[in-house]
Amino acid sequence: MERIERLVIVGVGLIGGSFALALKEARAVGRVIGVGRGAGNIRRALDLGIIDTGGALDEATFADADLVLLAVPAGQMRAVMRSIAPLLGAKTVVTDAGSTKQDVVGFARRELKGTLSRFVPGHPIAGTEKSGADAAFAGLYRGRRVVLTPLEENEPEAVELVRVAWVRCGASVFDLQPKEHDAVLASVSHLPHVLAYALVDQVAGHKNAKQLFSYAAGGFRDFTRIASSHPEMWRDICLANKKALLAEIDRYGGKLERVRKMLERGDAKALEALFAGARDARNRWLKDTQ
Repeated sequence: MERIERLVIVGVGLIGGSFALALKEARAVGRVIGVGRGAGNIRRALDLGIIDTGGALDEATFADADLVLLAVPAGQMRAVMRSIAPLLGAKTVVTDAGSTKQDVVGFARRELKGTLSRFVPGHPIAGTEKSGADAAFAGLYRGRRVVLTPLEENEPEAVELVRVAWVRCGASVFDLQPKEHDAVLASVSHLPHVLAYALVDQVAGHKNAKQLFSYAAGGFRDFTRIASSHPEMWRDICLANKKALLAEIDRYGGKLERVRKMLERGDAKALEALFAGARDARNRWLKDTQ
């Protein structure tokens, strides 16, 4: 399908809204219908031209959809799937944008059942610390990675529709197994968010927190930027990927303990070696992503 004639976005925030805007910019979509919990956010999405009309969890919204994107927090995913399962058309393809995949696949197997062959799990590796329709912009996915975790049951045409949609958004699409995806994201996405939230909470808990924040500069701002992200969404992600995230927290705790011992014994050589190695690894990563 060269063009998605009818797209339904469930959750018109940064992720869902940017998907719609990117497809509109690429002239790859016809009509976009937005569904969400907050009437105010749906009105804002209409005002911004992200969606063409508001919809609801009903047959009129979903029966004729070519593609449905579920861009809701992980904690809402199962309930949304249960609600839309009897409403989907015979040819409607469903995908998601969730940051965890093993749980989403499990929900889909339990709730979508008859339409499982047309559910293609996905995750765009993109975002900002902002949320809501106001945060959406067409270029969010340009040059970014999107991971699909196709199911054995998937119809090839369904996978291709989702893959092409993300490519039209400007993204590069890769496939991973759900378990592999969750382990990778626990390390490079979920753990950093936990660390940022924990550091801000620690500073905020000091008796002289106001003074501490007044002296915080660029380093603190850069490190903690993602602590401005949506708390509900990140609560759900952390709980959904608990096993892999706990393993990463344990590894990081071990690394901090080694740093602590370097400091205790005044081991300048070991500290500098760690810092230099980390700097070089980060610089290689930045070079590779350019």
